[in-house]
Amino acid sequence: MYDIIVVGAGPAGISAGIYGVSRGKSVLLLEKGEVGGLIGKVSTVTHYAGIVPGETGKTFAQRMKQQALDAGVEIRQETVQQVQMQGDVKTVVTEKESYECKKLILAGGSTGRKLGIPGEEILAGKGMGMNAAQHGCAYAGKHVYVVGGADGAVKEALYLAGLAKKVTIIHFEPQLGCIAEFREKVKKTPNIQLMLNARLHAVRGENQVEQLDIRSELDGSVKTVEDPGCGIFVYAGTVPNTQMYTQLELQDGYIPVNEWMETQIPGVYAVGDIRVKQVRQVATAVADGATAAVHACIG
Repeated sequence: MYDIIVVGAGPAGISAGIYGVSRGKSVLLLEKGEVGGLIGKVSTVTHYAGIVPGETGKTFAQRMKQQALDAGVEIRQETVQQVQMQGDVKTVVTEKESYECKKLILAGGSTGRKLGIPGEEILAGKGMGMNAAQHGCAYAGKHVYVVGGADGAVKEALYLAGLAKKVTIIHFEPQLGCIAEFREKVKKTPNIQLMLNARLHAVRGENQVEQLDIRSELDGSVKTVEDPGCGIFVYAGTVPNTQMYTQLELQDGYIPVNEWMETQIPGVYAVGDIRVKQVRQVATAVADGATAAVHACIG
């Protein structure tokens, strides 16, 4: 029996774990993948207070993990398969074990959204749906395409511009939706070109991407681009990992909470990207985790 079980080891989950043990509680943190969540997979971490120069997603995740372990948080790499939330004792079942706790904090984060276009699944990992931090070096000196115009997409495009011969940002709106800082950097980066009012419509190829179909949002016309061996990096938003939590009422797929991050079920909290909120950043995620853990310890 644990005082608190945290599901998910991104910034929100790590923060919750650290604050929980600091108040003398036994905390188990369950994570199916690597500590860090989505932020652990980005090329660079920006704007978070206190980051070290040259901070990458990987280094940031490593430092979070070490801090949690040093604090006394128990971390297990297991996939949660079932959760029973009702009652004073909550049960979390993984592929390896069944655990019980008094308080449960859901911090499962989100998963990158797929485009659902022809060729996406067939060419996944063969030039389609690549990750800039993990696969960018493989496209050094080549042409790459970044799908998306928000902060995360443009930040990765700027990183890739230091490796690739040319970076094309495909975005469906008439202008990029990122912050002014990134827009200015794009303007000053000569090997980045913008393809606005456009969507990636389909990809074709066998063992690599050979062709891209680009659809105009202005007139619906589709043009085919021949670019054998290019890399396509998709950053078209995320989907909250809430499919398992059928005991909770969701709002557009996200979990509603009160000011203490508590859900409609007493003793169950939701923090980070899976909860209903307006700003999804590392800074707000760690604040969510701290708030939930503090309340879980006194509630």
